[in-house]
Amino acid sequence: MPATTSLPHPPSLDALRSDGPISVFLDFDGTLVDIAPTPDSIRVPARIADRLAGLANELGGRLALISGRAISDIEGHTGTLAIARAGSHGADMRLPDGSHLAEAPAAIPADVRAELAGFARRHGFSLEEKPHGAALHYRSDPSLEDAGLAFAKEVSDRHGLEIKGGKCVIELVNPGAEKGAAVHAFMDHSLFAGSHPLFIGDDVTDEDGFAAVMAHGGTGILVGDRNPTLAQYRLADPAAVLNWLGIA
Repeated sequence: MPATTSLPHPPSLDALRSDGPISVFLDFDGTLVDIAPTPDSIRVPARIADRLAGLANELGGRLALISGRAISDIEGHTGTLAIARAGSHGADMRLPDGSHLAEAPAAIPADVRAELAGFARRHGFSLEEKPHGAALHYRSDPSLEDAGLAFAKEVSDRHGLEIKGGKCVIELVNPGAEKGAAVHAFMDHSLFAGSHPLFIGDDVTDEDGFAAVMAHGGTGILVGDRNPTLAQYRLADPAAVLNWLGIA
């Protein structure tokens, strides 16, 4: 497969819309905002919630944010979102009015959270607590990856959980929490049905989103560099994404 830098720039949003209705699914970290040393230190563009709401209105409501972060975490940085959104890798899916698209997700067991917290303290990881999962961050020391993955696998095997990897992060979630599943669920809803879906993301977990939109005849757009990828197009960074969406 060619290097990701050889992927072409996507056609303009207006050009894609000229062929019929489209849906846009967006990752958050690394896609709309630059990756930061810690989850809480991201710098969010001013009035991003309003900008996204305006874009959603232009698209007939067919815009959704699909992130590994919890919805409450995202809204803590952006303010209340009036668009479709899925948090915790798609475990928690909401329609624009805030109603659940599926059953409210369950949290991971309290004893798992305690195990992760103890491991993080002992081994130098940063623990991110989420309503439906928990994540070990090691951006400050990438050499911790192997130890973190080994521990996460042992815990996930004992408790029937799944591991989500990413850029210097290892997360444990309940089975079925997956960005591609969220895309399928949204595409089955009348708001999105019949549209040409686009998924824009930067990380390995976004490959599930790319695969899902392709199953609906859609298109994946990679942010940054990664190889291999299922994406057909590439945008350089979050600034390029905002410009391409017309919300910079």
